[in-house]
Amino acid sequence: MQKTITIDCPPEILLGLHLNAEGFADYLKRQAAINLFKEGKLSSGTAASWLGIGRVAFLQIAFEAGAHMLDDTTDDFARETALL
Repeated sequence: MQKTITIDCPPEILLGLHLNAEGFADYLKRQAAINLFKEGKLSSGTAASWLGIGRVAFLQIAFEAGAHMLDDTTDDFARETALL
């Protein structure tokens, strides 16, 4: 089931960004997917599926946008390597 969300946007924003309404909607969707992934609220697979791209492509986009792929601490590393 799909839902549509309507957002009010003054024309000055679209003009300033050099985007039409569809381009702005795509931009917002991409930014939302990246930020929800960064916050740990969406998996990379779910975000990629939402954007209609492959998971690896999404991870590349997210990495370029500053997402951390691994947030392991020194303690996490020590715990994992202790099992070896």
